[in-house]
Amino acid sequence: MKILFMEWRSLGQKDMNDEFKRRGWEVISYPFPREEENTRLNPGLCEKLVRVMASDRYDFVFSFNYYPVVSIACNACRVKYVSWTFDSPFIQLYSNTIRFPYNYAFVFDRGTCEDLWKLGIDTVYYLPMAAPVGRYDALNFSDAARNFYQTEISFIGSTYLEKKHRLYERLGKAREHTKGYLDGCIQVQKRVYGEFLLEEALIPEIMEDIMRHYPIERNPDGFERLEWVYAHYFLARQVTALERTEILGFLSQAHQVDLYTYNKTPELVRVRNRGTAEVMTEAPFIFRSSKINLNISLRSILSGIPLRAFDIMGNKGFLISNYQEDYEEYFKAGEDYIYYTDYEDLGRKAEYFLGHEKEREEIALNGYRKVKEYHTYEKRVETMMEIVF
Repeated sequence: MKILFMEWRSLGQKDMNDEFKRRGWEVISYPFPREEENTRLNPGLCEKLVRVMASDRYDFVFSFNYYPVVSIACNACRVKYVSWTFDSPFIQLYSNTIRFPYNYAFVFDRGTCEDLWKLGIDTVYYLPMAAPVGRYDALNFSDAARNFYQTEISFIGSTYLEKKHRLYERLGKAREHTKGYLDGCIQVQKRVYGEFLLEEALIPEIMEDIMRHYPIERNPDGFERLEWVYAHYFLARQVTALERTEILGFLSQAHQVDLYTYNKTPELVRVRNRGTAEVMTEAPFIFRSSKINLNISLRSILSGIPLRAFDIMGNKGFLISNYQEDYEEYFKAGEDYIYYTDYEDLGRKAEYFLGHEKEREEIALNGYRKVKEYHTYEKRVETMMEIVF
């Protein structure tokens, strides 16, 4: 088997590459200019990809996340294109190229898959994320590392307060009625788990005012709904920013909370901001050393299990997460992980499990065993290959 691997600084890149090679497959890496170039309709980049594909025989092309320019090139060369999307929202899935017959677009969020399936798209497949448990097990976890990273509660991730994420502020010139309506929708969504309300809440009157003050257009190759774009990119990020900030602040009133994130967070006075955590080297030790590891999902993830959750459990970390429907298919709440239904419920459960070490460790071990048996890159590649071939 020979694979052309679209290489960019993606999560999981090393582990997927290693799994391909473990099987004895030949992997040819192509430096994919994800941040430097247009990855949708780009004739120049497409021509380069076609030349590479035409110069040899590849069984398939692989990339983390789906890119229309790769799909166009694969379709021209009649080469299978296998992608695995873990970002959300990811608007490029809503490109007309997704219908090309050489696509095998795996997506970690069942809710997104269902949205596309309703449109008759049969090139999209649901596939949850995974954890490289073997690599984690081989790490040297010293007492010094445990002492350095130990804490009661930790969270690794963006607060979505960074400037690039504050898209909601761009709607600030809308009418007071519109702004009040959107603020109300955000507050409601913040308290509701398991159902995404924001897109349907964008009724015609509100959309007209939004479009008047901050218009956007559908991509030339796209079929995305404009309501979908505003709901997922503008409103859901605002919900997430408020939720993560409020939860961390709330928990820090009674417990030691460590946050690993890009920016400074002066508004979180009691939270210990420890800067960024390197995913490959630091994060595993944080997950193992924290009594409680939080997952607070980005609200544009409709039902999926974030990669963070698999990594926590794959490191024998104790996981408390907001409710996400996809957990129900693979894990048992109360045995493999814990979920919360609101801030008060989270506070009670954090207090309880911080005081019940044996029960906490048993749940963490159950989650670890389940991830090790069913949710590794080896298992995911097996599933992919059964579908692709």
